[in-house]
Amino acid sequence: MNYRYLGKTGLKVSELCLGTMTFGRETDEATSHRMLDRFVEAGGNFIDTADVYSQGTSEEIVGRWLANQTRDDLVIATKVRFGMGAGPNDIGLSRKHILAGVEASLRRLGTDYLDLYQVHCWDKRTPLAETLSTLDGLVKSGQVRYIGVSNFTGWQLQKAIDLSMHHGWEPFICLQPLYNLLDRQLELELLPICQNEGLGIIPWSPLRGGWLTGKYRRDMDRPPQATRLEKAGEKGWSEAWERYANDRTWSIIDTLLAVAEETGKTPAQTALNWVLHRPGVTAPIIGARTLEQLEGNLGAVGWSLMAEQTARLTEASELPLPYYPYGFVSGAQRD
Repeated sequence: MNYRYLGKTGLKVSELCLGTMTFGRETDEATSHRMLDRFVEAGGNFIDTADVYSQGTSEEIVGRWLANQTRDDLVIATKVRFGMGAGPNDIGLSRKHILAGVEASLRRLGTDYLDLYQVHCWDKRTPLAETLSTLDGLVKSGQVRYIGVSNFTGWQLQKAIDLSMHHGWEPFICLQPLYNLLDRQLELELLPICQNEGLGIIPWSPLRGGWLTGKYRRDMDRPPQATRLEKAGEKGWSEAWERYANDRTWSIIDTLLAVAEETGKTPAQTALNWVLHRPGVTAPIIGARTLEQLEGNLGAVGWSLMAEQTARLTEASELPLPYYPYGFVSGAQRD
């Protein structure tokens, strides 16, 4: 596995990041530890979790594994924002919740520092300056090495960047957004901001909950039993069948299946490889329920799609630009 610098920093991370949202939810601890071992064996050093994943269980599972590793060889990332209790201050990006959150995450992970601490989503109730100044203090204290952000809009991200620069606070070094062949809205605002400001991009759900694995085909009227998508509708997950079972999705999948056959790779490996080589992307976050799924995802590295194959996938998944302002501005640039 190759390594890439994360944003404008000197921190090198593996070109795939292992996401641990399934740990303690769909994957038991023994299997989770085997997956972590295999990821590191393959050259991976970048592991992403969050306090809210199974209400801390994912961090605890990673922490018990981490106790038997060389800590400085790994880049451990976690997040704060969503509810971790019933109390009025057990949620959000207030100074109180962030400070409580980082202490709890350090305890569950069994480490005295976090390599990357990310705000998990925008919090409209908390002044942005309160959040950013608190994160700056965590870096200065040594509890956190770098800070990042997930699930912000373009204006929210740019405001955070500018406010940190104005006050001399530690800047965000990366964005963790939804990005895959089916979801390319990132390219309208967030991708240009990241490229202009030097933030790395570590996409979540690069296979969109299984949609891009080749398991789902145009002739299906519902997801197969015992699949993630069958559960998605019941649990209200964003990759639900009703959201994506449309002509655009099937057209993209048709192209993905054709390109995968040409490459001799699986559809999942092909879709991951496309994301891996998109401009601005540092490391897609791969998640898996089983060791077999992880093994398959690891096959996304060490090769590249041909330029013509990349172009076909890109064209098939292209989002039409809304006329204003995106289409208008794009036309003006051509003129």
